[in-house]
Amino acid sequence: MVSGARYDPIGGAVNVKVMIVVTHLLGTGHLTRALTLAKAFRKAGHPVRLVSGGLSVDHLRFEDVEHVQLPPLRSDGVDFTRLLDLNGSVASTQTLEQRKQLLCETLDEFAPDALITELFPFGRRVLKEEFQTLLRAAKAMPAPPSVFASIRDILAPPSKPSKADFAEATLSAFYDAVLVHSDPAIAPLSLSWPVSAPLEAMLRYTGFVAPPAAAPHPDRIGAGEIIVTAGGGSVGDALFDCARQAAFDTPDQTWRILVGGRDAAPRIERLLRQASANLQVEAARPEFRQMLHHARASVSMCGYNTALDLLQSPCPGVFVPFDEGSEVEQMIRAKALAEQRGFGLVTSANLSPAGLISAVDACVAEGRATNSAVNFEGAATAVDIVEQYIGARHEG
Repeated sequence: MVSGARYDPIGGAVNVKVMIVVTHLLGTGHLTRALTLAKAFRKAGHPVRLVSGGLSVDHLRFEDVEHVQLPPLRSDGVDFTRLLDLNGSVASTQTLEQRKQLLCETLDEFAPDALITELFPFGRRVLKEEFQTLLRAAKAMPAPPSVFASIRDILAPPSKPSKADFAEATLSAFYDAVLVHSDPAIAPLSLSWPVSAPLEAMLRYTGFVAPPAAAPHPDRIGAGEIIVTAGGGSVGDALFDCARQAAFDTPDQTWRILVGGRDAAPRIERLLRQASANLQVEAARPEFRQMLHHARASVSMCGYNTALDLLQSPCPGVFVPFDEGSEVEQMIRAKALAEQRGFGLVTSANLSPAGLISAVDACVAEGRATNSAVNFEGAATAVDIVEQYIGARHEG
């Protein structure tokens, strides 16, 4: 029997305790997706404990999801091999040990029926010691949980075969399945990751993990505007600076820049020092998705959650994918989306105020085409898959 799960042989497993572990090192997309997944489990009546190892994100609402915060870490810009603590210092051995201890204490106290690791072992190899410590502890429990990896549609392709080999070896040793939050007809995992026959057998496609589609904003905030976003952190500064200049060059058009991250205040202040009258600059807004219903266009990077926000709205959009360092994930996604009507792509190398204005005008003129075939129920499907695994263990 699986510890903690009440089982109904007719209706399936109920009250499955689920522990989700996520560390976002740059931006907020990983935590946002993990939280959406956690809320889906709660909606289905399952106790959830979300363990976060990145910086806190003020605009995210955990609501009735239990939340455990590890001593937070972030990457040093796009250098994911160098971990910094809350104060910007290189993470100490003590901090890393505290994280492992808290992870294992949470596992022991909560005794989950299902353990979900976000991205690992396909990524977060810099944190492999803490994930491996957690996985070994889970496997040694009297009633070990079912273990799942949770990954987005597009991964950072492995730079060498040993990284793919590490992922497969870890999956074989510890995991029951891989939850792929994508539609294989749109973005199969093989677009960005080598999929062997053993790995293929472990993949469970859920559809895209997105919150319910947002309704129009009751106050029509954002109406007629070009809304510019770039997630959290300083990676969007070049895009924001370009948009600020584009606003100067289009005085009859209203632009709004939404700045995310813990350091939003000084970055907003910097942008406002030289801002035209038709430009608004403010902190990221929780009702951003509602504003997209009324905006003239969106300008953004192309992370997983941002792409889904646009796909779920009627708003035309220009993507300026993040491609610093060796990052290619957003470019792969942006190229795929740019094939759809009403979406455009500007690479960071070609980013200029004139080019941005031209791309916005082109996607607005094209207009958006709705695609009702896109599956946004990935979170609910993931819940069903986990329930089925727990149920099968009981029946076995």
